[in-house]
Amino acid sequence: MTPLPASITQAITGWGNHPVQSCRLYRPETRRDAAALLGAGGSGTYIGRGLGRSYGDAALNDDQNVILMTRLDRMIDFDAETGVLTCEAGVSLQKIIELFLPRGFCPLVVPGTQFVTVGGAIAADVHGKNHHQDGSFGTSLIAFELLSPTGQILHCNRETNSDVFCATLGGMGMTGLVLTVQFRLHRVESAYLAIDQVKATDIEEILDIFEREDQRYRYSVAWIDCLARKTSLGRGVLIRGDHALAADLPRDLRDRPLSVPTRRSISVPFQTPAWLLNRHIVRSFNAAYYRLCSEGRRLVDFHSFFFPLDRVRHWNWLYGCRGFMQYQCVLPEASGRASLLCILNHLGRSIPGSYLAVLKRLGPEGEGLLSFPMSGPTLCLDLPNLGQRLINLVRELDAIVLEHGGRVYLAKDACLQAKMLAPMYPRLEEFQRIQGRLDPEQQFSSSLARRIGLLEYR
Repeated sequence: MTPLPASITQAITGWGNHPVQSCRLYRPETRRDAAALLGAGGSGTYIGRGLGRSYGDAALNDDQNVILMTRLDRMIDFDAETGVLTCEAGVSLQKIIELFLPRGFCPLVVPGTQFVTVGGAIAADVHGKNHHQDGSFGTSLIAFELLSPTGQILHCNRETNSDVFCATLGGMGMTGLVLTVQFRLHRVESAYLAIDQVKATDIEEILDIFEREDQRYRYSVAWIDCLARKTSLGRGVLIRGDHALAADLPRDLRDRPLSVPTRRSISVPFQTPAWLLNRHIVRSFNAAYYRLCSEGRRLVDFHSFFFPLDRVRHWNWLYGCRGFMQYQCVLPEASGRASLLCILNHLGRSIPGSYLAVLKRLGPEGEGLLSFPMSGPTLCLDLPNLGQRLINLVRELDAIVLEHGGRVYLAKDACLQAKMLAPMYPRLEEFQRIQGRLDPEQQFSSSLARRIGLLEYR
């Protein structure tokens, strides 16, 4: 009989350092350990957790059980002809990039950090700067093995257990534990990207450029100054580009096109005082960044383009001990312009305001029943935690988003009210039916799931 993994009780949090909750943590070493844990019939519910980079309470389970999946991180097989990788779900995107970028392959879709497990990428159906061209992580996903809450191992793809495949993709970990994953890597000629950078004087110009030029670029994103006012409302810098061809590299790089430059990282040594990062300082920084930002075409390395904040270890500590929320919404194409103006005007009058804002355009919805993307602009905001003032602001933003037919990203949420979930996610009932069939004993839940009523019977 396989002994159960030991547990410890510990206060943990998401990347936003808010909320903080006490959970019983288990760290299985093998899939057999994970199966034994679910079959033990212990008290409380379970949720899987990867590297803890979801921002709110998606990978928390207050006073209940959290299964840490990072020891299930073995590479299993790679086909260099097709680019198909098979690995355990605890493998990080960082490890995949480290091993395969020098061989001319990288994940087709990456979020804003490489410190994400493959299992976490499936649970949140992560998207990147190329969603308008390539969709979300599910686009490259071929198959996975799922340890269901009843202990059964299900082989899931688009033909076999296809309903479970769609419920797990973007399902926030509620269908069970993903054990192994098969997905296709993207072939590249170099470890660099050729990008075009251009300034825009306001949000209207940014949206005009997106609509006119986005299809020319595989990757497209804009930094937005949410603290600019009046005629400069939503001014920003657009960055668009694609993987550079080896022949287009400077002469000194052509003999080593897949060599990743070594970048020294820096670290925030402690949680800074809340007053250090305030509205006045950020307004001054934004103005200086916009003024000094250069325009034109240039070459950047892979990590600098995709993961600029990963060079700053513990950058989330800049928001102090109270933490912050990263709020992300997507708005339908038809109402996107009007609703973005409404949100930016509201933010300009609010305390707290957003200290960092990123705008992208997403493509069509994917296969996941609870996947976040839909066609239209998506705005991502960093909001400092000022207690009830933050909650009030987020609920006002939620109301604007819902009124205009949009939705919020569950992987980053910490405030959404249950009454708003079904209008934002119209395939919720279908998801709940599948999840209820997989989990009749109600073994899986999370703090997020209970707060927003994700599971009908919890």
